[in-house]
Amino acid sequence: MKFNYPPARRDDSVKETIFGVEISDPYRWLEDPDSEETKNFVDAQNNISGPYLHEAKDREKIRAKLTEMWDFPKYGCPFRRGDKYFYHMNTGLQNQNVLYKLDHLDAEPKVFLDPNLLSPDGTISLADIDFSEDGKIMGYALSESGADWVTFHFKKVEDGEDLPEVLEKTKYTSLSWTHDNMGVFYGCFPDVEDKKAVGSESGIVRNQKLYYHKVGTPQSEDILCIEFPEDSGYILDATVSDCGRWLVLEPRKMCHFNLLYFADLSALPNGITGRIPLTEVVSTLEADYQYITNTGSKFVFRTNKDAPNYKLIVIDFDNYTRDNWTTLVPEHETDVLDWAACVATDKLVIAYVHDVKSVLHVHNLADGSFIQELPIPMGTIGGFSGKKKYPEIFYDFTSFFTPGTIYRCDLSQNPIPAPTVFRETTIAGLDPSMYDLEQVFYPSKDGTRVPMFIMYKKGTEKNGSNPCLLYGYGGFNVNLQPVYSTFRLVFMKHLNGVVAVANLRGGGEYGEKWHDGGRLINKQNVFDDFHAAAEYLIKNKYTNNKMLAIQGGSNGGLLTAACSNQRPDLYGATIVMCIGYVTLS
Repeated sequence: MKFNYPPARRDDSVKETIFGVEISDPYRWLEDPDSEETKNFVDAQNNISGPYLHEAKDREKIRAKLTEMWDFPKYGCPFRRGDKYFYHMNTGLQNQNVLYKLDHLDAEPKVFLDPNLLSPDGTISLADIDFSEDGKIMGYALSESGADWVTFHFKKVEDGEDLPEVLEKTKYTSLSWTHDNMGVFYGCFPDVEDKKAVGSESGIVRNQKLYYHKVGTPQSEDILCIEFPEDSGYILDATVSDCGRWLVLEPRKMCHFNLLYFADLSALPNGITGRIPLTEVVSTLEADYQYITNTGSKFVFRTNKDAPNYKLIVIDFDNYTRDNWTTLVPEHETDVLDWAACVATDKLVIAYVHDVKSVLHVHNLADGSFIQELPIPMGTIGGFSGKKKYPEIFYDFTSFFTPGTIYRCDLSQNPIPAPTVFRETTIAGLDPSMYDLEQVFYPSKDGTRVPMFIMYKKGTEKNGSNPCLLYGYGGFNVNLQPVYSTFRLVFMKHLNGVVAVANLRGGGEYGEKWHDGGRLINKQNVFDDFHAAAEYLIKNKYTNNKMLAIQGGSNGGLLTAACSNQRPDLYGATIVMCIGYVTLS
């Protein structure tokens, strides 16, 4: 079938000199999504693809099967706040998840906030929730049509009454409550002209400032506490410490590395009335520092400073010079310390990534010593809840063939008991034993060993003729761990397809070295890893080049667009989702 593809105007006058090399950018005009020329070009493309896709054979059968297999209840981990429990749940096909409240774990759940009722088309979502220390007030963020811009609202937990104030001009922020339950710190962009996001907005917003909002007052009375006028590019991540005494500030740019400051809130003579004086601990963007918990002035941070696989360190805010930093949990030789949380007063729950699979450990907070490993199947910890002042944890396990199993464990007991299944999701017609799953390691162009998951229906012959979908991302330190996908299961079960997920450099599967190996001047490594994955699948008879489709979204859209242009001989089809990055390729 031939298509009359719409021509794109080439503007050879657009050039940049980068590292001394002149680079042409003849299609930069396409980066303006609001120009009439761009809109006309997109419309012309859609006039070709739309009719073809709508007339595709079995389209409605596939749609019906996807809908059928997606129609199952989806639960989030329960979490305790004050004397109540909460959890998110979707009955199956709701546009947005609903927040439920329980008086205790065995109580009848009650709807606490249903975003589906906030708009006729179901496009307003619950983007974030943060409870006061006593659990009596919930702050929550609403987003329209998936926008980064949100508005914060406040609701009483006891009766669900909404308080009148609204916090606007906010994104890339959460609420951090002071322990007197009187107010919150939050990041705001006061200089933006419009309070709501523009759907096609693609520019960088600068000059975020940290404010304190006292509950029950209008936003116009909020107190400016911290700003960085000398460098307006910082996102100001602020957290009130577990004890309530300290404010920890982690300014960062984009999503890589941060500075570190703190303030002693108890030392403010009149409370929070204006600018808060900060003490500088880290002054350069050299590593990640993520606050975990503290005991008095001794603060635990997760960091990749001199530890590409991450470690836990202790910084004493009474003596915070680097010579006095100590290691609490050292860097693992091969596994990545993905996240950590303090629970049950004196325990640390630490999640590691071992060859792209989750491992869960429990350590002592006092000295970092290992206590035990919590057994989980091969897959991914997709959700977790637990706090220092509560004894129990919940975590959600998922895999390619498991939509969700929530476990519960009481860490205050000695010895710690085995986790028990709190809730398990089953789907009619889903039988994991029908499928085979392999994890292989293949050599990339430069010899680097790259992992890849390959899955297919039992009985599938490796004869080089199977349709195959290869998925990748390879960026922003993001791990592509096993997760459940209805689309992939339909492709395997009903279309006899093979699904492959390649864990490319640029991701975080093997720590900061793996991340650095696929970013900036090393970006070509990501494409080479993907090409090598395709070559492995073809060489080992899973598929052939004409039957091999590649798929990626966002940064993965850049990946698939670049790879299909570099090696059109290797791929039969390309699926590019969320194409904001594609102009970079």
